[in-house]
Amino acid sequence: MTHSPAGNDLTRRKVLKLGIGVAVGAGAFAAGAPAAIAGGPNDPTAPTIATKVKNLSGLAETGPFGAPWTDLGIPVRCPDGTMLFVCGDTFDGSGVGDGDWYAPVGLRSSSADPNNLRIDGVVGGDHARSLVDEPHTWVGDKRTTAIPSDAFVVNGVMYMHLMRGVIYDTHHTDFWRSTDNGETWEYLCQWPADLYGGQFQQKTYAVADDGYCYVLSTVFNRDVESGMLLHRVRQDSLGNPDAYEPWGFTDSGWQWNAPAPTTVFGTRKWGEICFRAMDGKYVLTWLNMDPLSIRAMVFPLPTSDLTRTLEQTMILPCAPGQEAGNLVLSPYGGFVVPGSTFGDFHIVVSQWYVPDPTIYRIMQYRIAMPS
Repeated sequence: MTHSPAGNDLTRRKVLKLGIGVAVGAGAFAAGAPAAIAGGPNDPTAPTIATKVKNLSGLAETGPFGAPWTDLGIPVRCPDGTMLFVCGDTFDGSGVGDGDWYAPVGLRSSSADPNNLRIDGVVGGDHARSLVDEPHTWVGDKRTTAIPSDAFVVNGVMYMHLMRGVIYDTHHTDFWRSTDNGETWEYLCQWPADLYGGQFQQKTYAVADDGYCYVLSTVFNRDVESGMLLHRVRQDSLGNPDAYEPWGFTDSGWQWNAPAPTTVFGTRKWGEICFRAMDGKYVLTWLNMDPLSIRAMVFPLPTSDLTRTLEQTMILPCAPGQEAGNLVLSPYGGFVVPGSTFGDFHIVVSQWYVPDPTIYRIMQYRIAMPS
């Protein structure tokens, strides 16, 4: 059966104007906690040096695998040594919205070397397919989908977090694992969309060497101001929602297992986020909505004060025909490629230019990062 999304769906990820609104309770932000301001004193004075490496998807690159038009491409190094790119809404027709619609999908590179990535296979055999069941059910004049926010590996097991429902109107989020390099996925648990005023919808996991995963989360809606929450969970309890311990600001200061989590980064309009442990430190990359840019910051501990950490602009938007260096037409995403170091740092950037149904893809960029 061919799934052709409604016209409203085709504009659901416009970079400059997105979302339908999610209520965020004022009580989610604790009084006395520090606040950060986009465009504030910690912002960089100049953009980062960035170089486009290649298109990872597109008609030539992934068309032969039934996935010419796709986005996000969260990269995860599989236990068998391949690299899996977990993608969002994917179409196999003549452009975005045409042909069969799958989400999420898995594109595979047999090489996991950040300097030698090339999609040469897909989960599903010869043709991409949805990694989990997602029927794209009609809800009013829109349809549901399954958008990945993270994929990672702990002790040889792969994990994937999905945001389910009409895009930017999340019904719930759910969590999955795979023990066969992403070929099949087992359901673990889910969270309600309104938990912590919606600020636990979009999650990203840093796998630490202390037995924990550290989890940053925001609302999944680019038009809504959201805090960024921090939790930790033991790596042997990832599928137990009750095991997630909030980091919060109390009368005694910041502490784990606080009565409620407190935003660690003020409030902003967030796009995609990616949190990773790397080279003995932590790196956070994200789509900043105001001003529009893909940014990064490096800090020593998961509990570091992010309001006092330098923000580095990696990717900036540009007009058609002006792409060069770190200027990208309609950019979003910005997921860290496993195997990156601060001396050789790579990210996956998505691009969707709505006027052209064939500009919807994932791309690899090399970034000059501070350590």
